[in-house]
Amino acid sequence: MELRKGRPLSSFLSRFARNESGATAIEYGLIAALVAVVLVVALGAMGNKLSGVFNNVSSNLP
Repeated sequence: MELRKGRPLSSFLSRFARNESGATAIEYGLIAALVAVVLVVALGAMGNKLSGVFNNVSSNLP
């Protein structure tokens, strides 16, 4: 990013320090990663139980 003539570096640094859009994006990324991990664990556990149910049903069919 280029600094404009007449604008001191301290002005640029103070605006950069107040900018929170990057922090917000990182927070959303962490939340999405946490949701993905929870879904993988939950669906993995449920998938094993569901497989057992289908095997039980197929073995009990005439």
